[in-house]
Amino acid sequence: MHMYLVVASALCVALLAAAGTAAVATGWVAPWGRRRVLRPKLWGWGSLVGAVGVGVFLFVGPEGGGPSVGVRGVVAWCGWGLFMLGLLVQFLAQRPGRTP
Repeated sequence: MHMYLVVASALCVALLAAAGTAAVATGWVAPWGRRRVLRPKLWGWGSLVGAVGVGVFLFVGPEGGGPSVGVRGVVAWCGWGLFMLGLLVQFLAQRPGRTP
């Protein structure tokens, strides 16, 4: 059962990173997010940061195979903080920028 969770998590992290890469490289955002995202490149960077953060959190922490104590626990929670930072950047990409 653990392997199924690891594969599903890896697939979700890869899809999030692919969406971020597409947004940074081309400005493409998925159809269900186009109406809200005003700055697609910034949203893409937030998606990439979030994918790295959630990947670190999952694969060092809960799905890492061992207990998440000590340094592993600190690294896992730093990954969670990086994921939250990515979500904040994605939120800021949905707000209008400054006008001169």
